Amino acid sequence: MKKLKRLVFIAVAATSAGAVIQELSKPEWERTWHGNVYGIPYDFRPPTFARIRDAMWNPDDPRLFTPRPFGVGWSVNLARLMQMIRETSEDDSDDGA
Repeated sequence: MKKLKRLVFIAVAATSAGAVIQELSKPEWERTWHGNVYGIPYDFRPPTFARIRDAMWNPDDPRLFTPRPFGVGWSVNLARLMQMIRETSEDDSDDGA
């Protein structure tokens, strides 16, 4: 378990460093401080309520995993997760009838 934690820490640190290097390699006026590095989303802008809500509770977004509102990686769209659980329970109840 300790090795896994170390591996995850190294992966997050390397991705974060890659994102910062990517932004700093751009001219200052082109830096947005959000995007993708190695296919992983990052966002280093100050979080807003709207971005937090859209990442964590957005029933209109079909994705289960959405870009984090701050930092590196993904968040879980709890509204989509609830929809998926509901659909699965409905399918299960239809099978039993």
